[in-house]
Amino acid sequence: MAITKEPGQKGVSWSNIAVGGIMNMIQVTTLGQPLEVLKTQMAANRQQTMFQAMQTVWSRGGVAGFYQGLIPWAWIEASTKGAVLLFTASEIETATTSMGVNPAVAGLLGGMGGGIAQAYATMGFCTCMKTAEITRHKQAAAGIKPPSTWAVFADIYRREGIAGINKGVNAVAVRQCTNWGSRMGFARLAESNIRKWKGKGEDEKLTAFEKILSSTIGGALATWNQPIEVVRVEMQSMAKGAERGEKKTILNTLSYIYKENGIKGLYRGVTPRIGLGMWQTVCMVSFADYVKAWVKGQ
Repeated sequence: MAITKEPGQKGVSWSNIAVGGIMNMIQVTTLGQPLEVLKTQMAANRQQTMFQAMQTVWSRGGVAGFYQGLIPWAWIEASTKGAVLLFTASEIETATTSMGVNPAVAGLLGGMGGGIAQAYATMGFCTCMKTAEITRHKQAAAGIKPPSTWAVFADIYRREGIAGINKGVNAVAVRQCTNWGSRMGFARLAESNIRKWKGKGEDEKLTAFEKILSSTIGGALATWNQPIEVVRVEMQSMAKGAERGEKKTILNTLSYIYKENGIKGLYRGVTPRIGLGMWQTVCMVSFADYVKAWVKGQ
């Protein structure tokens, strides 16, 4: 298969840091955060249907409930992780395609590298705090007045230090590695196949619809790793349970969820996550390609 280089990809481009941060801020402020909140609600409360989860989120303030955790944690996370993801993934993708690597494999490697980099560089504490913010209502249900976001942060830091703030970061890294590796790999594979089906050469541009379709396919197929996401939510949830033990690892959390809810429990929240994955991939692959190409032309 011929190499299909991403538009705007010629050597190291520091502008990708700004493009990544801006594009991810747009993504999370529009459809991203409502889908994230709904997905997290279902993953943390695995007995709820999607309709019940929507009712619960709505009860927290109507539309505002769907944007819970947006400020400051989701904005901090989105701007920083978007910058790290796009810069790292673009450089890896460019380097590998220049060595003759298949575009789909280059996208896979770029996404994996970008996902791991963003998880350990920026996402651990933000994702932990965002999840704590969304799952605080469990404390209220138990008759405990939930503390403020900053009080939660201070309490976790006082009790567990940096490790506590970054609780679940390994699960986040596994999720992001498989997330963006799959999203970018599948999206580039779809682009290559669309070129083949349309009879387009490697230098011919895909239409906007074809780019968006490729990213939509990549985002939808990348949700195969939903069990990792459910484990991540459970590890970072504010709910405490003696049966889980104070020390949560990926394996014992996975075992706990399977014992409590079976296979279905490991896939709770997959429907809103499909929508989230599609929207994130469209923003960070298709739209970002166009923005990077525009920036390069300035």
